[in-house]
Amino acid sequence: MGTVSFLLVVVVLTALVFDFTNGFHDTANSMATSVATGALRPRVAVAVAGVLNLGGAFLSTAVAKTISGGIVDDTKVSLVMIFAGLVGAVLWNLVTWLAGLPSSSSHALFGGLIGAVWVGAGGSAVQFGTLVQKVVIPAVLSPIVACVVAVLATHLAYVITRRTAPDQARSGFRRGQVGSASLVALAHGTNDAQKTMGVITLALISAGVLPHGSGPPWWVVLTAGLAIALGTYAGGWRIIRTMGKKLTTDIEAPQGFAAESSATAVILASSHMGFPLSTTQVCTGSILGAGLGRRLARVRWGTAGRIALSWILTLPAAAAVGGAAAWIAAHGALGVTLVAAAAAASAAGFWSLSRHRPVTADNVNDLPAALPRHAESPAA
Repeated sequence: MGTVSFLLVVVVLTALVFDFTNGFHDTANSMATSVATGALRPRVAVAVAGVLNLGGAFLSTAVAKTISGGIVDDTKVSLVMIFAGLVGAVLWNLVTWLAGLPSSSSHALFGGLIGAVWVGAGGSAVQFGTLVQKVVIPAVLSPIVACVVAVLATHLAYVITRRTAPDQARSGFRRGQVGSASLVALAHGTNDAQKTMGVITLALISAGVLPHGSGPPWWVVLTAGLAIALGTYAGGWRIIRTMGKKLTTDIEAPQGFAAESSATAVILASSHMGFPLSTTQVCTGSILGAGLGRRLARVRWGTAGRIALSWILTLPAAAAVGGAAAWIAAHGALGVTLVAAAAAASAAGFWSLSRHRPVTADNVNDLPAALPRHAESPAA
């Protein structure tokens, strides 16, 4: 019983570490366009996003219940498998953060868990029907829907203000961005914080602390909300630069407002239906749509292609790491120790590499010299 209790503590702490990486990995979702347009100062932006991520964590638990009792069979899942899956998700988050790619933390989590459970309990323990219905299909459709909505919203924003003085319109939309970006942050907390709640709840069920089919206790909601809020405040500046400066050229306040409003609508609708979709994919799709919706704006399709490739690789890559970690961790306490040590060493290595060319709040809006300000094909 003592070993189980210790492993449960390890799993809960690892889940909160994942939640922290989710926070700084996904800060760009809500604040990249506001930082890029100057609507909010970088440090103010991440502080606002952190507070609202915490508040959003208390709005719903529908997504958490999908994670804890929908993706995998909770009767066949062990604490070792959950630990291994979380390791796979954390390491993929760090790899993509280092590369400045806004990949999906959600899909990294799903991939890690699926790989670990498949290795540890067999394919029958993975609920493929639920996976396709509530993860794969929303993953394909959500960025497309967000892109289309943002194209229309951006076009409408420019049509409505075409007779307004440019400076006056820009000022108004920048003020509007404070509200729209805040709504994205709130929606992100509602959707993404629940994923960690679901994993911790799954661990508590596996350890026999909670009965099967339980929802997250209040302390799980609180700690998951705090972890993602702290991670959000940490910044994630590398990905903020990619989404705010590298995906489209010279993003303007009306585009930012349209992108954020579109993303909020899609994320909140999915949270209400219990779909644990990727807020990263939704927000990237909406920014792409904002670029396409403005005449003479340019979309950097090379950057968009690299982002799309990372989306395709996320599930299998995290699953491979989670599966390997589960195989090693299954060899008892020594195996768990080896996995934990390897994960910690890898995380330290990624952090060290990131210091060679650091991206901070002070230089996040500086476009790299290798990337021209006006590049690639114009929007239609």
